[in-house]
Amino acid sequence: MTSANTSPLWQPDPERIAQAQITKFQAWAAEHHGAPAKGGYAALHRWSVDELETFWKAVTEWFGVRFSTPYARVLGDRSMPGAEWFPGATLNYAEHALRATATRADEPALLHVDETHEPRPVSWTELRRQVGSLAAELRALGVRPGDRVSGYLPNVPEAVVALLATAAVGAVWTSCAPDFGARSVLDRFQQVEPVVLFAVDGYRYGGKEHDRRDTVAELRRELPTLRAVVHIPLLGTEAPEGALEWSTLTSADVEPVFEQVPFDHPLWVLYSSGTTGLPKAIVQSQGGILVEHLKQLGLHCDLGPEDRFFWYTSTGWMMWNFLVSGLLAGTTVVLYDGSPGYPDTGAQWHVAERTGATLFGTSAAYVMACRKADVHPGRDYDLSRVQCVGTTGSPLPPDGFRWLHDEVRDDLWIASVSGGTDVCSCFAGAVPTLPVYIGELQAPSLGTDLQSWDPSGKPLVDEVGELVVTNPMPSMPIHFWNDPDGTRYHDSYFDTYPGVWRHGDWTTLTSRGSVVIHGRSDSTLNRQGVRMGSADIYEAVERLPEIKESLVIGVEQPDGGYWMPLFVHLAPGAVLDETLLNRIKKTIREQLSPRHVPDEVIEVPGVPHTLTGKRIEVPVKRLLQGTPMERAVNPGSIDNLDLLRFYEDLARKRG
Repeated sequence: MTSANTSPLWQPDPERIAQAQITKFQAWAAEHHGAPAKGGYAALHRWSVDELETFWKAVTEWFGVRFSTPYARVLGDRSMPGAEWFPGATLNYAEHALRATATRADEPALLHVDETHEPRPVSWTELRRQVGSLAAELRALGVRPGDRVSGYLPNVPEAVVALLATAAVGAVWTSCAPDFGARSVLDRFQQVEPVVLFAVDGYRYGGKEHDRRDTVAELRRELPTLRAVVHIPLLGTEAPEGALEWSTLTSADVEPVFEQVPFDHPLWVLYSSGTTGLPKAIVQSQGGILVEHLKQLGLHCDLGPEDRFFWYTSTGWMMWNFLVSGLLAGTTVVLYDGSPGYPDTGAQWHVAERTGATLFGTSAAYVMACRKADVHPGRDYDLSRVQCVGTTGSPLPPDGFRWLHDEVRDDLWIASVSGGTDVCSCFAGAVPTLPVYIGELQAPSLGTDLQSWDPSGKPLVDEVGELVVTNPMPSMPIHFWNDPDGTRYHDSYFDTYPGVWRHGDWTTLTSRGSVVIHGRSDSTLNRQGVRMGSADIYEAVERLPEIKESLVIGVEQPDGGYWMPLFVHLAPGAVLDETLLNRIKKTIREQLSPRHVPDEVIEVPGVPHTLTGKRIEVPVKRLLQGTPMERAVNPGSIDNLDLLRFYEDLARKRG
């Protein structure tokens, strides 16, 4: 697994290591809490998982977390599920997110960019004022701690204000992007029964305006618990009858009042992709998210007041919540509302240039699309302020690492990260003081006892196994909504290894301490006992210029056999002839494994994805096994349902 990577692609220089917050934290924690002063990151990580309570106590002290009432101990109960963090403590997430106003009053807290790529700042003072005004109005509407407040909003400053005002009141935030259809939104919001809905009249994407007033009207009809609807006129339309005006609710000049809530009080509800049923409504806590994101953004991403943090995301993806938490570090957060490829594939690089982003995050798919489109970011844009490019959503292939290194800058820190909506954070990824090896995540995150296990629960090194986490993390869900006895929560992560979080990814922990992610373990390709993640196949096949995208499925047959088709969506003008077929098979045979050469290569009109852009492997597998469409997939979670008909028809013909 690691033999090809004998030398790193990137190595931080001594000055960067010395200046990194994580270096300063280690020295301070050594002096005050008995952390190892020597041994670098590996020693610090070991201490953080062996001395879990001391580590998290140190994090709260280092970042100056304000507990309005003190905690009795760090971990009241460490069993999973159900770990009890900082019992007795009270605090408020929004209070911490707005702390930088005291020192950066007139600096931009937010930089908002649309498809004109013209940044518009919102100062810390203005952000705090709007949050104060809106929080007071929410209280006047009768919103109380624990009530749910929903947003049908794009990635605009109003969404950030609404989230922070909701948290200030102690209510529970939840959001969907306005490209979600009514059914998808209702599948999510109906579960949590919101009392307020913030909604735009439409959005702009790909140079076009998209009117969503009919969808908003349907949401109002189908959400009987709503007491108020707030109209945000992004397209300039009048407020519908009975709706409140955003400008009215945010016009007062009042100091925010921050409700002091228990550490485990719910902050927001996120949703799993919901490809095979109603999306899981995942509830995370104010305190758990606060301390986890301070650690992740402050120590791992090395963000501070001088930084500008841009991650391409929508409000329907956990990365938006993670992005907003950049405010906790006093960082200027860049909100891009628009198409990732408008007016051309280089759009995100242009936004990074125009906003002076120091950390630019995107998807692995975008990096590979830029590579295929022959984009030259380092040549065509001024990216001198970009210190780090982060990627997530799927594993960044080795070619993606090489392309970023060659085409952006050869001293670029490349941080491929992996985590999940389930924890709204990273299990592994960015460490500013460690080298970067091609195709590898730098290391497991602090406080995260990440391991690779075989089916019997034995830890593996330099071998593929199940990604597990053996100790609790503060941002693990406090529960799922409408899961009163915790059965669905337990079955999602703890049914394979009791008391241990199994995430559902194949991973390799290398002997040098880095991490490789191979894709989802529930759609793993297991030929004659040799397991391989689908991401490995995609990385190899999609290097071929004729292949736009691919989907590989391993289907257990009733007779005990195993059928492994590879579906390919071809680039314009390409033809799946004998020559291309042979090249595909040869590529997999020589670069991966002769056992994983597909049984068939089948041309498809397109590859279906979840609304957050992930290829849907498991529902396609179920269709191919003969499961009816209505039981194989939740139609509201798919970007193009028509594409699934192809696989349904194929199963019928084969059956």
